[in-house]
Amino acid sequence: MLKLGWDLLWTIINLIVLYLLMKKFLIGPITGIMEKRKALIAKQFEDAQAVQTQAEELKTKYEAAISGAKEESVQILADARTDARSISEHTLKDANEKAARIIENARTMAEQEKEKALSGAKSEIAVLAMEAARKMLSQGSCETGNHMLYDQFLAEAGDADDRK
Repeated sequence: MLKLGWDLLWTIINLIVLYLLMKKFLIGPITGIMEKRKALIAKQFEDAQAVQTQAEELKTKYEAAISGAKEESVQILADARTDARSISEHTLKDANEKAARIIENARTMAEQEKEKALSGAKSEIAVLAMEAARKMLSQGSCETGNHMLYDQFLAEAGDADDRK
């Protein structure tokens, strides 16, 4: 049987005191350190989650900004193309109008030159006809003289069908 003695009682009291001392000075601080470490890890994990969430929000904003910039660049290019077409059409229209005016002026000037040439030719023909009539009157009415005068007139005036 077991004997309850003072040795056993002192051993139990020593074990209880040792347990209480270890709990107070060893297990308590180690548990506290572990709790602090656990809280620190949880806080770091929450901070990482917050940073990741913020990064996702910034990524979404940047993607929206890039998308907006792309759409704006497409719109700017479309506007520039429209403006360029408008300017080129306006320039082409102005050039065609100037060309039409130049052609019309050239036609008018050609008509005027033609009229001047015809007027000059008519006056020259009239002078030649007068000269021929004067020569005929001064030479008499000789038939061969008339033919010579006629041939000379044609040589100086040129043929009527000659358009050179």
